[in-house]
Amino acid sequence: MNIEDIKQKLLDECHEYVQRRLQRIQGSIADIQESLTTETKSTAGDKHETGRAMLQLEREKAGKQLAEVQRLQEILYKIDISSTSAPIHLGSLVMTSQGNYFLSISIGKIAVDNQSYLVIAVNSPIGKLLLGKRIGDSFSFNGNHFGIINIL
Repeated sequence: MNIEDIKQKLLDECHEYVQRRLQRIQGSIADIQESLTTETKSTAGDKHETGRAMLQLEREKAGKQLAEVQRLQEILYKIDISSTSAPIHLGSLVMTSQGNYFLSISIGKIAVDNQSYLVIAVNSPIGKLLLGKRIGDSFSFNGNHFGIINIL
């Protein structure tokens, strides 16, 4: 598998991750909305109002989660995987002495073609240390020394 295929597979995994989160949140919002519209006023008025208030809080929480997913989608649409130049930037695939990193959004470890890659955000602790670095540069994180071997 060539580098562009690997980067495309990693990016596809990011899109699928965001899509799954979006579907879960939209389902949750729909459930909350249905609960709000079907809830009938019981004889205990305070209990009814407390229930509605709790549903409203859940809807606000889901709305914030939805905004976060939309922000992740915007980040993914900015990624240009065809760019392989240094310095390290959003969309870079970085080979270090301690592992391989794909800078996009934080979703964790993904295996592609029997090779592990950590998919991280540029604003994550390691992402911040990687940004702007070039082949041959090094940095330390949590007591570990990282050397940048390649940027793809």
